[in-house]
Amino acid sequence: MSSADALETVETGLQELIGRGYQFVHQTDANGEFEAVVGVRVHDNVVDVVRLNAEDDAVATRVPGTEDNVFEPEKWLWRRRGEVAEVLTEVLALPDEETEALAPAKGCWVPGRGGTSKWLAAR
Repeated sequence: MSSADALETVETGLQELIGRGYQFVHQTDANGEFEAVVGVRVHDNVVDVVRLNAEDDAVATRVPGTEDNVFEPEKWLWRRRGEVAEVLTEVLALPDEETEALAPAKGCWVPGRGGTSKWLAAR
């Protein structure tokens, strides 16, 4: 795949993720320096997280909605690491149907300062 094809695939993949309800933030460090683009989507009883560190370094996970920290989960249901275009292709191929063995997520992620996000638990 040429770099032009990969760029189109990444752009198209990101647009599809946004269309599916992913919310993206630009994560920065304590000095305000860019670290990564992070997308999160809560649906059914799972949370999908996509982290784009560089063109050749992306990580995507699907974790149970019951995880306390979806950015450093103790358990994941699915995970891929690799080049952005490949990881986005695999994320988009994941089924959206609910996983019966897990309870629905009880809350949501909201954007915070400096490109961070915070989990707000529902009561």
